[in-house]
Amino acid sequence: MADEEVAEAPAVVEEVEMSVLDALKEVLKKAMIHGGLKKGLHECAKALDRRTARLCCLAKDCENEEYKKLIKGLCAEGEVHVVMVDAGKELGAWCGLAKLDDDGSVKKAVRTSCAVITDFGEETRALGILLDYLQKQAADAAEI
Repeated sequence: MADEEVAEAPAVVEEVEMSVLDALKEVLKKAMIHGGLKKGLHECAKALDRRTARLCCLAKDCENEEYKKLIKGLCAEGEVHVVMVDAGKELGAWCGLAKLDDDGSVKKAVRTSCAVITDFGEETRALGILLDYLQKQAADAAEI
């Protein structure tokens, strides 16, 4: 029995095309699990000021222009990439600020205008997709 080798069939993994927003959702969840996600103006401003931030998400529907100006200024000072998200409620749900139904859909979400990742957690395919997107954005901005 010890001489027999059991050949395991390699698992077939389907490569599904992942959008940047799907990748961002997954990266936010991994960061939250590993304790590297800061939510709200106070926590985000502290992380950006201490230069521990690696990525910043800002909601486009934030009404307060001074809020956006502060976050964008701190990101520019610390050379942190900013990802603009359509709605603050979406960002809040992705950051875990939501109550879920029994089937896993969002029942009630708390809005947040800013979230900062200080620790990505583990290296995933989603993180690679997101970082590639950010590098392309930086290259396009440098050409202009």
